[in-house]
Amino acid sequence: MVATVALGLFAVRGRGGSGGGGGGLAEWSVGGRSLGTVFIWVLMAGEGYTSFSYLGAAGWGYNYGAPVMYVVAYMSCGYAVGYVVGPMLWDYARRHGLVGISDMVAHRYGRPWLGAAVAVLASVFLLPYIQLQITGMGVVVSTVTYGAVSLEWAYFMAFAVTTGFVVVSGLRGSAWVSVLKDVLVIGTLGFLAVYVPVHYFGGYGALFGRLVAERPEWLTLPGHGGGGLGMGWFASTSVLNALTVVIFPTTVAGYLGARSADALRRNAILLPAYNVLLFVPMLLGMAALFVVPGLTGAGSNLALFKLVVDSLPAWALGLIGVAAALSSIVPMAVFMLVIGTMRGRSVLSLVPGWSAGERQKLASQVVVVVAGALALVMTYTVPNTLVRLSLISYEGMAQLVPMLLLGLVWRRMTLVAAVSGLVVGVAAVCAFVFTGNDPVWGVNAGMVALGMNLAVALAVAWGGPREADGRPDAEVLAADPLVSGPG
Repeated sequence: MVATVALGLFAVRGRGGSGGGGGGLAEWSVGGRSLGTVFIWVLMAGEGYTSFSYLGAAGWGYNYGAPVMYVVAYMSCGYAVGYVVGPMLWDYARRHGLVGISDMVAHRYGRPWLGAAVAVLASVFLLPYIQLQITGMGVVVSTVTYGAVSLEWAYFMAFAVTTGFVVVSGLRGSAWVSVLKDVLVIGTLGFLAVYVPVHYFGGYGALFGRLVAERPEWLTLPGHGGGGLGMGWFASTSVLNALTVVIFPTTVAGYLGARSADALRRNAILLPAYNVLLFVPMLLGMAALFVVPGLTGAGSNLALFKLVVDSLPAWALGLIGVAAALSSIVPMAVFMLVIGTMRGRSVLSLVPGWSAGERQKLASQVVVVVAGALALVMTYTVPNTLVRLSLISYEGMAQLVPMLLLGLVWRRMTLVAAVSGLVVGVAAVCAFVFTGNDPVWGVNAGMVALGMNLAVALAVAWGGPREADGRPDAEVLAADPLVSGPG
């Protein structure tokens, strides 16, 4: 953890000073728009490979089996969408000096208050992810120290380490720490992919043979236990999440940190290779059915660690634990960063006297600490509140897709249309999820809500009042820089 903080702080060396705004909000929040292919790759892979990959993916594999493959499906499809969308968002933000999705919405519709509203809404959807990463790291650290470090201290460690380098180094620090994380993740998962099947079963053939013979329902949709996770749910969830991940504030932060649009295109080509690693915890979760049967509830999330906690020497378990802990820290750092950036830039900038660049950066840094501290306190006191919010986080964020993506390519999308669709979509998600109707008719509730959102937005755009906006299309709309050319 000390090395993690040191690496994160080291990343910012020589980047301060007043010349050229090197130490300003753009440098802190999007790495000065100067990160190359390697750093963008490890940073965005770090956002996709979180503590869920060690805990939740193994737990889903243990409880359900095949439905967990939706993670690989939507991320790979999302990278394909990002090949087109990423350069467009990067070019739009660079041309207009923007640093996040709330900035983009405010500029597109010419309403600063709309950017502030999107920042608040996105923060509500992102805060549960910070809490989930704090919880995930706490569980990992407590487990790999054989209980010597309590959950409470591990939670605080997650907050302190992440806040320590994010406030100082911003996105660049997260990218540097991602390098360390990726080395450990690739190494430890590569080892586990060989060790567990050979050690417990004698090889993959024997493992799959037992799965086919004794647990065949884990190998087909809807998986063990049903729960509506069939073909319709799998397909709709994959499509919904593939669209959502490209406008997720943390993904956009990675886009905007790139040195060029070509770096993003190369990144979209390379990132699916990282998804191969996701098969390891999924498969090991199913292997744990035979080695540590009977795990229930939250205990199933420890399926991977239960396999190795007693069979590996302490130093090896420690390395796996560090890799899993860093898989919490890196995405948590970017979540905190984007909440700080959106609030500091789009909300607090509306306060008189806080619109200057350095004040926006200071405000954003303060929000980072406040957001992290709030998630930490709620982890200690009312964890179920954020867990319930997490149920609608991704599906709720999906409702921003028409307002942002459609709005940036279609001039006729008006403010009234975009807001009307968003309100209907978010209300529908909350209604479906909190009444226990997800999936709806076998389809992801977020996809149904997005359909309602889009229908309302299109109806209002075509039939509602037209808005007078004298700005030219080049000022309002986004375009692929390959097509539009430099500048």
